[in-house]
Amino acid sequence: MSRETAINVTLALILLAMPFLALQLGKPFYVTLATRMAILGLAAVGLNLALGLGGLVSFGHAAFFGVGGYAAGILASHAFAGQPLNLGLFALPGTNQMLVVWSVAVLAGGLLAAAIGVISLRTSGVYFIMITLAFAQMTYYFAISWPAYGGEDGLSITIRNVVPGINTLIPINYFLVCYALLLTALLIFALIRGSRFGAALQASRQNKLRVASIGIAPFRIGLVAFIISGMITALSGALYADLNRFVSPSMLSWHMSGELIIIVVLGGVGRLWGPVAGAMLFVVFEFVLGGLTERWQFFLGLALLAVVLFARGGLVGFLAGRMRHG
Repeated sequence: MSRETAINVTLALILLAMPFLALQLGKPFYVTLATRMAILGLAAVGLNLALGLGGLVSFGHAAFFGVGGYAAGILASHAFAGQPLNLGLFALPGTNQMLVVWSVAVLAGGLLAAAIGVISLRTSGVYFIMITLAFAQMTYYFAISWPAYGGEDGLSITIRNVVPGINTLIPINYFLVCYALLLTALLIFALIRGSRFGAALQASRQNKLRVASIGIAPFRIGLVAFIISGMITALSGALYADLNRFVSPSMLSWHMSGELIIIVVLGGVGRLWGPVAGAMLFVVFEFVLGGLTERWQFFLGLALLAVVLFARGGLVGFLAGRMRHG
């Protein structure tokens, strides 16, 4: 077993053990913190696919995160009101079934990622960063100006959506659902990274001209990766909305995109469990330092600066050493 594999297994066991230990200690609130770590880790896995493998520095992933959240909130609100969602050509009945909500969220995230990717992937560098940010802000202001679903005040989810056979109102059950989806996303990431598609995607990150010279279209590869990335992030947004039983335009803001990038960088860009390590660090900073000072982001910034200067592979890279290729 390699050192990085051992670190990954340790991270998996720590995250899994946290909520059970919290219950044994009579601290049920920490179950919610562990669930938040799993959900943010899932969102960061989506971004890591685009950023870590494709070199796509997207500052607009909050758009997918928020769209997934609104998919959960809107469907739940229509289910509670007993009214179908009118989409013009057809009506979509409201539902509180998570399997349906997840499917809609993933589809919405994929469609939005396709629309954004078709335009933004024709640019590169700072232009790509700015155009993805612009699209995310467009979705943010659209949500604010959408009074039918709360506008600036957001939208409450009266009851948590359900999974057949699982009582998701029990916090530990909901954590296990989120944890299982996180493991599934990590498996997808690992399969893509080890596939021919993943090799082409990483080669395209290094040199698009060389990839194009051997008959591979960098644009198509980048677009597919961007779509899959958006779908995974949208799924995490639906889970996040259910966790809080609330969805608001803040899920679509550039701050959310920045947080996801910070999480990936803290844990390790391109590392399998880097996003999870980053999410765990981020939530610990937010909870521990946030309880001491309102300016806890200052210390997060110092940690991020230390990673950039002394541990460019993030926490996982610092512990595991240089990443092995091939």
